[in-house]
Amino acid sequence: MRGFLACLVLWAVAGPASAGTYDLVIDHQSKRIDGQERQVFTINGEIGGPTLHWTEGEEVTINVINRLKEDTSIHWHGILLPSDQDGVPGISFDGIKPGTTFTYRFKVRQSGTYWYHSHSGNQEQEGFYAPIVIAPAGGEKLKADRDYVVLMSDQHALSADTILRKLKQDGDYFNDHRRTLPDLVRALANAKSSDARQAIVSDRLAWAEMRMDPTDLADVSGYTFLVNGRGPMDNWTGLFKPGEKVRLRFINGSAMSLFDVAVPGLRLTIVRADGNAVQPVTVDAFRIGAGETYDVLVEPREDRAYTITAQSIDRRGIARATLAPRDGMAAPLPQPGTPGLLGMMDMGMPMDMPHMDHSKMDHAPFPQVPPVDAPSGAKVLSYADLKRTDHAYPLPAPGRTIAMRLTGNMDRYIWSFDDKKYSEQPSLDFSEGETVRFVLHNETMMNHPIHVHGLWMDLDNGTGVDRPRKHTVIVPPGRTVTFDITMSTVGRWPFHCHLLFHMMTGMFREFVVHPRGEPLPVSAAKPMAPMSMGMDHAHHH
Repeated sequence: MRGFLACLVLWAVAGPASAGTYDLVIDHQSKRIDGQERQVFTINGEIGGPTLHWTEGEEVTINVINRLKEDTSIHWHGILLPSDQDGVPGISFDGIKPGTTFTYRFKVRQSGTYWYHSHSGNQEQEGFYAPIVIAPAGGEKLKADRDYVVLMSDQHALSADTILRKLKQDGDYFNDHRRTLPDLVRALANAKSSDARQAIVSDRLAWAEMRMDPTDLADVSGYTFLVNGRGPMDNWTGLFKPGEKVRLRFINGSAMSLFDVAVPGLRLTIVRADGNAVQPVTVDAFRIGAGETYDVLVEPREDRAYTITAQSIDRRGIARATLAPRDGMAAPLPQPGTPGLLGMMDMGMPMDMPHMDHSKMDHAPFPQVPPVDAPSGAKVLSYADLKRTDHAYPLPAPGRTIAMRLTGNMDRYIWSFDDKKYSEQPSLDFSEGETVRFVLHNETMMNHPIHVHGLWMDLDNGTGVDRPRKHTVIVPPGRTVTFDITMSTVGRWPFHCHLLFHMMTGMFREFVVHPRGEPLPVSAAKPMAPMSMGMDHAHHH
């Protein structure tokens, strides 16, 4: 009886776990973006919204009403939950049929900035995405006077199906900056010496041997880049009073774009990465891959407008928003920078290499390349700057290592792991509780933001016990990235590149986590072959 009364008192003091119910209506509607009507997928009538506000420890119920003429789904990106609530058709459930309602239920076990989006077909690219903000159970330790979501995305006049069809016809269809023979002739004519001319020829031969073009920083151009569903001319604006501290919750909800973010006139203090608190680090700019999130604190002290800029890495366009003390104010909109060129160093090869020598390639863990045209002296965030603040969770030593090559075939526009599409090698098997080290080597010239569902990546960024925990990690061209995953939750978990067309054409796997003690399939028990460092550039992009 005494024990029962004690429990009753504790319940009265702490209260029951909060519970919230949320209704989301999925539809296809016309929306005006930068003065043009676009057909987009909407959530409760919005593109890039609505924001779901949860609290750590809350039990949430989300009713999703499908008003489309096709199946749909919602994946809760970065959220820890039972695998049957993860929202991936064909893996965690059957999808949501037209005219029906599906109900998700799970307990919120984390805090920070996340997002949700469709995992059905091409719906994500065409407007089906929105933010999630989860308040810590004990409140934010780093307080801010204002709190804004900055959800960046890309929106195209062509349908996603049309874009993919054009890429299948010609992988370089959208690369209108590709180098030509006249470019070579001009470069040779302008060379100052025979050594310079030889270097130009050697560089061209090396890229030709790799079947690559150093101007090919992104697969698709022609996007309008949005912030919170608004184009650059629509100019989403967040208000402040000079001297206030403002939290900006950056989310890259794009289908195919990586952004280099800056706020000219302000320094950016990174305090969370992929929802997890990190030791504050102040920078001038940072790169954010599709699927990543960063919480940033800024302190605008002047009574003027500041432009939030997010340039696509190929400098084809810019997502723009404004911080201002009053409505209607705007700072100048910077023009996109000059498109950069990838160099041999970007591919992990020596600058003076006349032809490829795979023995000299950089295979060490590499944190992240900075923006290609960052101003001289600017501090650009590197993954090596990220250090966790929460040391309560352990970092177990891995029991085995799996090496994977990120590969692609631009002639057929197929992306893959180890030269195999998802249909050819769909899954990898693991035991509940085991920790596995993954060594990913990027043999392509694309940045690949690799995302895991339902689990965390402990990124080996050279900080030892401080290494950060992320759900999405950029693997730069020609580089190797290492992280550990503890298989903490039983179920089927997608693991894929978060560039939509890369995922759809094959750079996708399932991690199947079996209950502790259950024998793994025979194929899973075989040791993984060591990673080949050779690259068949005749086939890889």
